[in-house]
Amino acid sequence: MAAMSEPTDIVIDVDRSAATLPDGVIGLGSISADVQDGCRVFVHYNGPTDQLSGMCAGMAVLDPGASPHPPHRHPEEEILVIAGGTGEIDCDGTVTQVGPGSMMFCAGGVLHGIVNTGPVPLTFYWSKWSARPGLPTP
Repeated sequence: MAAMSEPTDIVIDVDRSAATLPDGVIGLGSISADVQDGCRVFVHYNGPTDQLSGMCAGMAVLDPGASPHPPHRHPEEEILVIAGGTGEIDCDGTVTQVGPGSMMFCAGGVLHGIVNTGPVPLTFYWSKWSARPGLPTP
């Protein structure tokens, strides 16, 4: 197994003050990556929507042994989907081996993190959001 490197410090905060997110498609070629030691993060969307006070979503590619940041928590709920490679996700103290098709959900405030434990790059997609206060629930 590859030696584990120190986690980088790429943390993307939800931007609640940005313009409302536009409808449409954003291709990877139009996004600049935030690159730190073994980790590339692409932010596709970050801002409020008609129903959310803030949402951000994107893709990350981790080299073997890399992690985007140490385990952390934030107020937003989050989903993470593994597209390729293998690794470990720690969600609320439970460590799970993951591979393509694995999906994580963590409620707001839950400690979580991911690391590439495999021999090839690990690619995952993530989305986190918070509800707009006062919206009626169906």
